[in-house]
Amino acid sequence: MFGLFSFSKIIVTAALIFAVWYGFKWLGNRQEIQKQAARDRVRKGGRRAARQPIDDDIEDMVQCPDCGAYVADNGRHKCG
Repeated sequence: MFGLFSFSKIIVTAALIFAVWYGFKWLGNRQEIQKQAARDRVRKGGRRAARQPIDDDIEDMVQCPDCGAYVADNGRHKCG
């Protein structure tokens, strides 16, 4: 019963090794799925993409010589 290499000890050890190996494999796949989902969110305009300004939306502001208000430099300002 207390022998060094009994059949039950070998089976239990093999089962433990298999369970640990399969657990690490499952965790690795899960992390890869989460990373891929994060990449897809960024590609579709997720949180990171929303933080980065788009250069086309930026306009210079100039002071109106009539009223002194700062308006976009596109010439469409009417003083009221």
